[in-house]
Amino acid sequence: MAKDSTQRFTDRVTNYIKYRPDYPAQVMDYLRKEAGLSAATSVADIGAGTGIFTKHLLDAGCTVFAVEPNAPMRAAADEALSNYPNYISVNGSSSLTTLKDHSVDLIVCAQAFHWFNTPETKSEFQRILTPNGQVALLWNNRIVDADDFSQAYDDLLQQNSTDYKEVNHQNLSSADFTEFFRNGRYEQVSFPNLQLFDEEGLIGRAGSSSYVPSMDTPGGKAFLALLKDIFARYQENGKVSFQYHTEVYLGKV
Repeated sequence: MAKDSTQRFTDRVTNYIKYRPDYPAQVMDYLRKEAGLSAATSVADIGAGTGIFTKHLLDAGCTVFAVEPNAPMRAAADEALSNYPNYISVNGSSSLTTLKDHSVDLIVCAQAFHWFNTPETKSEFQRILTPNGQVALLWNNRIVDADDFSQAYDDLLQQNSTDYKEVNHQNLSSADFTEFFRNGRYEQVSFPNLQLFDEEGLIGRAGSSSYVPSMDTPGGKAFLALLKDIFARYQENGKVSFQYHTEVYLGKV
């Protein structure tokens, strides 16, 4: 894990809550079918963040340990989800969850695993999972060449962000998943997902990403001007779209 990766989103929480994509219903349907997810399932949501995917698990009746090391993000999840009796907030990390041995049936990492793909994480997951437990790794994978706007936005990130290339979860390869999952065996599925944004929404969505410079800095102001220009060029009826493949990797560790 990068030295400061747990703190990267501290100043992004508001935008994260408002503008990050949700997950399509097919993901939960898939987990019910292939991971046996039910109201009886005990789940550890590792890197739970502000609780975007956690809520889906809670709505399904699962007991959810929402493990999140970043205090502002965890506090946001607590505020949104603490009314669920099956929600358990945990100040922990992927390599030190504080959960009991063999205490969870399923581990979910939504938009998070690329921050903590380490041997220590794998060992911790093996410790807390029940013998037949599985791990589901999820990402909303933005399609960078879906249309001219998508390509222009990605070009902006490539040229004017801080470390987009270095921290992009798409840096993960099949070799990473083969190394992580037991005997290199896992299943990968993909579902379509979409967000529509007006200009304010696009600015908020960009600002939720840790590699976009803060908008109140000189670099951020320059980024914002370029972002507004891209919106003006490519908007249709006042909107642009982010198109995603929501990817799920499921297996044992």
